[in-house]
Amino acid sequence: MLSDRGRPKNGNESTRKKKSNPLKPSPQPHHNDYTENYIHTTVPPQRYIKNSENQVEGYPNLQKLFRLKERHVAKNATTPFGCKIDIDAMVPTLNHWISDERMVFDVVMIGCLTENQFIYQILTSLPIHKLITKPGFLLIWGSAQKINELTKLLQSEAWSKKFRKSEELVFIPVDKSSPFYPSLDNDDQTLFEKMQWHCWMCITGTVRRATDGHLIHCNVDTDLALETNDQQHSAVPAHLYKIAENFSTATRRLHIIPARTGTEMPVRVRPGWVIMSPDVMLNNFECARYLAEISKIGTHLPAKNDIESLRPKSPTQKRLT
Repeated sequence: MLSDRGRPKNGNESTRKKKSNPLKPSPQPHHNDYTENYIHTTVPPQRYIKNSENQVEGYPNLQKLFRLKERHVAKNATTPFGCKIDIDAMVPTLNHWISDERMVFDVVMIGCLTENQFIYQILTSLPIHKLITKPGFLLIWGSAQKINELTKLLQSEAWSKKFRKSEELVFIPVDKSSPFYPSLDNDDQTLFEKMQWHCWMCITGTVRRATDGHLIHCNVDTDLALETNDQQHSAVPAHLYKIAENFSTATRRLHIIPARTGTEMPVRVRPGWVIMSPDVMLNNFECARYLAEISKIGTHLPAKNDIESLRPKSPTQKRLT
């Protein structure tokens, strides 16, 4: 006779044994390894992201919020202003705006998706701390290869203790054929190329997301943006501006591009922004006209009930009785 140990197990016992090991790894490997696919095809993984064109696809409330905010920002925007000026004249011009015209901005963005913008001497000379109100927001862009220089800039004597880093945003081109693909330094011999762009958002003054909804709208956009096919050919993708517009309710916005972009990558003007660049396509900025328009529309967007009901908010803490 066969002992119990030697008898074949019936189907029920075998099924129970299989169910008792739910954490046992599957013998079949995963088939969605985009890293290996890139090695064989050179197609980067971001090419396979399905909702890159519409990141809020499947979220009707967020889609409605984006439409409402876009209309609200456009309705309360100044004329698209361009200040076409040489790089060497940027610092004196900004000092003139500050001291003689009493101009300030709530949102200042520096740089675009071009590699030759880190002229350290000019960047450290920009009177940013006098140009931005309190509270105010500074967004500065740099490629992954320039992270160390960006860190050095924010730790410099001219900028340290005046701004504190709050968020980091990332923009990813679709592939090497993209006009936004960052070039490598001549001495860069790394095995893997870093293709992303980083934006450090810094704050001056004090802003609390739970109580300052009249100043900021948090968590409307994600921290990661992908290049889309419908973007207008420009040195600055429109999404870079939309991030700032969706986050801050301020209407005084300045974009400083301390670099040559050339005719192949034009710098286009945008409603609600003053764009200072040596290659901006329009040169129509006048201090008096700009200040008059700001006086008419106000320094911040008026509150709108539809937007307030849809935008993400920080949870309120319940008080203990």
